[in-house]
Amino acid sequence: MMNRRLNTALLRPVARVALAGLLLGLAGCNTFNGMGQDLSATGRAISNAAK
Repeated sequence: MMNRRLNTALLRPVARVALAGLLLGLAGCNTFNGMGQDLSATGRAISNAAK
């Protein structure tokens, strides 16, 4: 019984850290995606201005 409590006590913080890492990773992907779109729009604007 004590071993099961110990496993649960260790698993909860690890699961929280993993979830936080996953959420930060997803937010980071969204940020880089938006940055890529901004750079593409800037490139198109420069190309159109050069024409």
